[in-house]
Amino acid sequence: MAGPAPRPRDWPARYRRLAVLLDFLSMLAAGMAALVIRFPGASTGRNLPYVVFGALLPFAWVLTHVLSRAYQPRFVGVGYEEFHRVLRSGFVLTATVAIVAYATKTEVARGYVVMAMPLGTLLNLLARYRLRKWLHRRRWQGDYMRRVVAVGHRDALADLIRLLREKAYHGMDIVAVCLPPGHAAGDVEGVPVLGDFAASASVVERVGADSVAVLACPEMDGVALRRLAWQLERDDVELVVAPALMDVAGPRISIRPIMGLPLLHLEHPELAGGRKVLKDLVDRMFALAGLAVLSPLLLCVAFLIKVTSSGPVMFRQVRVGRDGEEFTVLKFRTMVADAESRKHELLASNEYDGVLFKIKSDPRITRVGRVLRRYSLDELPQLINVVRGDMSLVGPRPPLPDEVARYGGDVYRRLVVKPGLTGLWQVSGRSDLSWDESVRLDLRYVDNWSLALDLQIMWKTWSAVVRGSGAY
Repeated sequence: MAGPAPRPRDWPARYRRLAVLLDFLSMLAAGMAALVIRFPGASTGRNLPYVVFGALLPFAWVLTHVLSRAYQPRFVGVGYEEFHRVLRSGFVLTATVAIVAYATKTEVARGYVVMAMPLGTLLNLLARYRLRKWLHRRRWQGDYMRRVVAVGHRDALADLIRLLREKAYHGMDIVAVCLPPGHAAGDVEGVPVLGDFAASASVVERVGADSVAVLACPEMDGVALRRLAWQLERDDVELVVAPALMDVAGPRISIRPIMGLPLLHLEHPELAGGRKVLKDLVDRMFALAGLAVLSPLLLCVAFLIKVTSSGPVMFRQVRVGRDGEEFTVLKFRTMVADAESRKHELLASNEYDGVLFKIKSDPRITRVGRVLRRYSLDELPQLINVVRGDMSLVGPRPPLPDEVARYGGDVYRRLVVKPGLTGLWQVSGRSDLSWDESVRLDLRYVDNWSLALDLQIMWKTWSAVVRGSGAY
């Protein structure tokens, strides 16, 4: 996949060609594997229909992706929608094969279909995942970016520019900004101001942009946005509008047109009911399975702690859970036995902003403890807390009572769900995050949690643990 980066407007076509090729090869490999497994040693004449079927299957797979709009540029690189559409294609194609076989009374070996379709979908998901990671690496190098003209007020634009620079994998490179009339001068975070709102379309043509991002501002009302869309559609320039909603996931937002006016409908987060019961059940089942599988590792870690330092193997500490209820969290001890009594001596060395206490080179941490913290092995006993019902596998970080006592305003919302063994804070930088960023991630999880999001976070947790970044 290496090679020179295409011109800004050419890269979506190249990415699409790579995606089509990988989709085709994934289903071709699955069809061949299913043929060999289902009909081992069979003569060519006997399994010729399945050879033909396996050869046609990749073409049908790509066509199903086209019908599912799995190749649209807006699904590329960010979010789960790209993978969701691959899964949808798998269900659609499997159902289509079953219906056609039934309607035409064609005898099809169920074992072949049961192997080929799920295997092809799985291989395709893995291929798309690797393709996405490759795209992210190229974007960190400055390639495969969308050239964006941002329209809005100075402060909001500055926040957006800083965010997109920190998260380059989103693929949006703001090359120019447009400010309200009377403020169109200078630059914003190093990005030149090339005009006011009325000049947005001409600025796009001037810098060769392929996208315009309009932030929430009263000057860009419905009429102004419609006129801008008319001006941009001639050059096929993408227009995206950011509503004044922060950290709200797509599934909670729907559009309800009323008399030609598109109204955003915001669903309340589901914090109770059947989905909550299902989450609790899944948490406890996975935690029990994890304890069973990891028991040899847990015993080994306990032995190392016992023979290398004095004190108990387990560290017990009171934390605050859902609805402010306190519980005792379990962790492997990573510090000297009198660590808590020595904490006041180190308060002046606190390296964290906000209510947390963190020191990268904390002198109280033992040699074994440093390794355990780097790879989050000290957190594994919290699986027992999950089984007990005190914690969830995924959720906000479990706070200390003295931290909660210093909470203010919106931060209390972290306590409406169970704290988690892992969470958005874990996969986004852990202790390297600022206090405000940690709170923002926890509140985003509370407002948008779902089983799909939990699975996504648990998948990303493995990568964060292996890297060991932000763990101390």
